[in-house]
Amino acid sequence: MAPRISVVVPIYNVERYLQECLESIAAQTFGDLECVMVDDGSTDSSAAIAEAFAAQDPRFRLVRQENKGLGAARNTGWRHLADGTEFLAFVDSDDTLPPGAYELMVRTLEESGSDFVAGNALRLRSTGYEQSHAHVRPFKETRLRTHVTELPALVTDRTAWNKVYRRSFFDRAGLTYPEGILYEDAPVSVPHHYLAARVDVLADHVYHWRVREGGDKSITQQRTDPRGLIDRIRSMELVRAWLIARPEPEFAAHLQSYDRNSLVEEIPMLFWSVPDGDAAYRSAYQQHVSRLLGAIGTEQLARLGVVLRVKYRLTLANRMASFVAVQRLHSSVREWRNRRADVRRTRAADRSRSADRPAELPVRLGVPADAVERS
Repeated sequence: MAPRISVVVPIYNVERYLQECLESIAAQTFGDLECVMVDDGSTDSSAAIAEAFAAQDPRFRLVRQENKGLGAARNTGWRHLADGTEFLAFVDSDDTLPPGAYELMVRTLEESGSDFVAGNALRLRSTGYEQSHAHVRPFKETRLRTHVTELPALVTDRTAWNKVYRRSFFDRAGLTYPEGILYEDAPVSVPHHYLAARVDVLADHVYHWRVREGGDKSITQQRTDPRGLIDRIRSMELVRAWLIARPEPEFAAHLQSYDRNSLVEEIPMLFWSVPDGDAAYRSAYQQHVSRLLGAIGTEQLARLGVVLRVKYRLTLANRMASFVAVQRLHSSVREWRNRRADVRRTRAADRSRSADRPAELPVRLGVPADAVERS
């Protein structure tokens, strides 16, 4: 009898983290699962770790292939699923899951009947956990049987690994992860949001997304690598191409909504790296962002705020020195505002503590508490 959920774990040179990742999957309270581990041509001990894990837990099995990249490894795992599994999930091999993640998500789908469920994420650091900034808005509150047209923030839910799909929906959608590029999640995750009849959104943290610290940087942390920028723009273009190709009339509105989000949120994430980038990075930014702006239509810029309009006009005009000056000024203003906000929060917290414990300051100064109470 087939397990109810299949979990695909692409693996490439993650010997430092893989054991912890696999143990978190094995420890799931929803134990009716299989885990398809795909070694993507690792050159370290990752494959040996996976092989040893499979030997001790029959729910885990290892598939090997030559190095083809993350998207190809996910596709390979999907092709090797057991027949008849009901649900599908993906886990990146340096990350972990809280023990009840899959039980919560599967039970939610059983209750709702939705096509897939997506949940909140924490960043996993050596010092502990913190909220993933990228997941704040879409997962602010739990909403069952919703849709990206009802909750537009879901267009920013691009990651593959914070979801459990009904396998019938995933297979029927017919989307595979693009191969040979970084940021391969969005060309699958964003179309799925538009294709789904209903989606469940959980405020619960169902995933621990590791921050690789020190000299061990993940692909999403290589901020001034031209390849990362180029592939990010390519990822957005693939989503646009898919939306444009859809014959249903409502997809014209979906494209307009996606383009608006690209202009206001996604492309601006690239702005902050430009001042720190070298000439090659700045050239790649200008060339590829300008191409995407041309495809979206420069007439859309008139609907944006003045700061965005200025940055996009400077980009299109290839005035990168002026762009860098504007961006550095914007960064300085934002840093100043953040410092002011921190000061206000600290003062508010101090006032709150004083109100809650009026004797705290006098006692710290050596004045007896009962003297304060009598005064």
